[in-house]
Amino acid sequence: MGLANGVHHAAYCTSDLKAQIEFFTDVVGMRLVALYWMHGVEGAMHAFLELGATSSVAFVHMPQIGDIEPKLGITHAGNAGDPVAGGVLQHMAFNVDGEDALLAMRDRIRDRGVQVHGPVDHGFCKSIYLSGPEGMQLEFSTSEAPIDAEAWIDPEVVGLCGISSEELERYKAPAAGPSGAGRIPQPTFDPAKPHQIFAPPMDEWIRTASDEEFAKVMDHPEPPVPQDP
Repeated sequence: MGLANGVHHAAYCTSDLKAQIEFFTDVVGMRLVALYWMHGVEGAMHAFLELGATSSVAFVHMPQIGDIEPKLGITHAGNAGDPVAGGVLQHMAFNVDGEDALLAMRDRIRDRGVQVHGPVDHGFCKSIYLSGPEGMQLEFSTSEAPIDAEAWIDPEVVGLCGISSEELERYKAPAAGPSGAGRIPQPTFDPAKPHQIFAPPMDEWIRTASDEEFAKVMDHPEPPVPQDP
């Protein structure tokens, strides 16, 4: 209860929103389901391409993104095995149901003139690999069963990561969270903890704003196109 059970959306920045929409609808076959001004971000556009009823690939476009120079190893990995700066998305893997679907996706991509490599058998999944616009690194994968932790957690790698046996057991079976039903208050800002970074004066406000104050500023439940009741 209260745990994540999938990816709702992964959001990429883009300097060419139309090109990304064209690629993900035509080459990949996703359906455009939202395209609007991003809530709470002046001058930003937001697009969502549907993976499932509650899962999407999203894009954020702002004019200044085009002025940021892509650099391999910093902003972009270049392929699904090369390094990139910590905290940056290295590649995105999309799920398909079965090997037939994986090969059908490969056919679709190749039919659009885009190179795609694989399948590669990783044991717990089979995958194909390609690049998208602006150097995005993409993967499509299929698994016959959930990953078996006993078979796929390598003791050598565990040791190299400095993980003790006690820590490993805790990682494999995380403790349940508090059943606060939303009653736990916001902790005091601690710069040593992960936190969002905003320009002044937003940075000071967001550190002390209540949930109600934050929602009052950020809530935008109405769609941009009014619908008949």
